[in-house]
Amino acid sequence: MAHQLIILGAGESGIGAALLGKQQGYDVFVSEGGTIKDNYKQELAVNHIPFEEGHHSWDKILDADEIVKSPGIPEKTELMKKVREKGVPVISEIELAYRFSKGKKIIAITGSNGKSTTTALTYHIFKTAGLNVAMVGNIGVSYARQVATAPAEYYVIEISSFQLDDIVEFKPNVAILLNITPDHLDRYDYKMENYVASKFRIAMNQTKEDYFIYCMDDAEIMQHLAQQPIYSTLIPFTIMKPLKEGGSIANEQLQILVDGEPVIMSMYDLALKGKHNLYNSMAAAIAGRTMDIRKEKIRESLASFKSLEHRMEYVTTVKGVDFINDSKATNVNSVWFALESIEKPIVLIMGGVDKGNDYSAIRDLVKEKVKAIICMGVDNTPIIDALSKDTPVMISTSSMMDAVREAFAQAAKGDVVMLSPACASFDLFKNYEDRGRKFKEAVKAL
Repeated sequence: MAHQLIILGAGESGIGAALLGKQQGYDVFVSEGGTIKDNYKQELAVNHIPFEEGHHSWDKILDADEIVKSPGIPEKTELMKKVREKGVPVISEIELAYRFSKGKKIIAITGSNGKSTTTALTYHIFKTAGLNVAMVGNIGVSYARQVATAPAEYYVIEISSFQLDDIVEFKPNVAILLNITPDHLDRYDYKMENYVASKFRIAMNQTKEDYFIYCMDDAEIMQHLAQQPIYSTLIPFTIMKPLKEGGSIANEQLQILVDGEPVIMSMYDLALKGKHNLYNSMAAAIAGRTMDIRKEKIRESLASFKSLEHRMEYVTTVKGVDFINDSKATNVNSVWFALESIEKPIVLIMGGVDKGNDYSAIRDLVKEKVKAIICMGVDNTPIIDALSKDTPVMISTSSMMDAVREAFAQAAKGDVVMLSPACASFDLFKNYEDRGRKFKEAVKAL
């Protein structure tokens, strides 16, 4: 009997897992409670992979040899409770992909903020060095799809805590933990320590030969490290003081020291601006050095990197007003980073589905830099209640077009209009990419 593999959820990671499972001779069945996108359905059909949508066949699922669970499915659901009760092994798509890419070099990146930027930058460094590398995970194609269709020698993977919750043997050669701030606490019984422990699973199978790269300036990370030792080789980075080993700043220069070979470059030569990007640049550079990439290549990469779409992405300048698309800022912390990196007066467009945000973290920056907030969402009350005292102008809108027009009307020459929502996008848009594209369209229509 072939190994019965059931895939729960048919997003990019579920489809990737299905393709890889089929290729490896498993008996695969895909079950999606909602609807499956047409292009994914087509892929399943072409590859003769049976699927269902709109419901879950519990009997079939509980009869599986193994289940690959989509990161979007919470443990709280009735189905998952039953699965756990029956003791069916559950893994994540990351775990399945790892099973069939052992012997390859894996650089895994997690954290509450900056994951995508650091992943893309690390990939850029490896690519510039001429290595056979793929960028996978939460950014672009799923890890499993890449392993099935175009295996690489190096995998740079962006991993969320949800994906780490269901790993068993997954062991990256290099693990990067950027920072830990409260996000998604609804999935962790509203306990910060559960969320922290989940992020640290990235290192749980590592040994002395592997590297754990972490931010020394993050209190949650340091507290957890003090309580629970990690067995890999630790390499810290910090902007507070010079270090003998790791990443630090001295005399406005970035210094990366791994195995005594320093990479030194001026902060002003870095392609990515802002304090938070010093961290992202250091983490990516250290990852490059652990894999023996030459320092010239690392310096060249850090200077030439183009930032991601929807992440502090410059759109255009209209009548002296710069427009910046930071649609990927789906939590308050991301907005803090965005505000922190801009020197000009800001008209801020924000709002959407609020995950119980605490806006107090950005109040000081709003007071200092923001001349108007344009709210854009179905319900703008949380933002208005939290921040109306900190900015002279607060305007409510319910569409992107109106928000952009209002923002432009409030802006003067030399100002920046920035979309940095602090919220999820599902009230008015498909996802943050759709929101960012609509922003760019509205700006071009001015």
